[in-house]
Amino acid sequence: MSKTILTIDDSASIRQMVSLTLSGAGYRVIEAVDGSDGFSKATTNRIDAVITDLNMPVMTGIDFIRKYRTHPSSAGVPVVFLTTESDVAMKADAKAAGATGWIVKPFKQDQLLAVVKKIAGA
Repeated sequence: MSKTILTIDDSASIRQMVSLTLSGAGYRVIEAVDGSDGFSKATTNRIDAVITDLNMPVMTGIDFIRKYRTHPSSAGVPVVFLTTESDVAMKADAKAAGATGWIVKPFKQDQLLAVVKKIAGA
């Protein structure tokens, strides 16, 4: 059974790029348009990992993680930020909220695949 990755980003082009990269490597991808949509999908589907943007309308990536980490289904599910932000304090806030890792946009496809393989398995 293939692993399911939830990608949360308000940019349709980024969601599409992440989805194509991961589905091409055999992962099942669920897309969400913001943190609120992501929380709904993360708690109603079996998810093996989450890749989320930081700056989004409705609910930011950090707010998503804080809320998701209070839900029992989040136990053991790695969450990686995929964002243009590279601020050290922002990374510390994300880690404190429960983030597993951080990838800066623009990303290389092989880099994204390596991270997902490491956190979610093949």
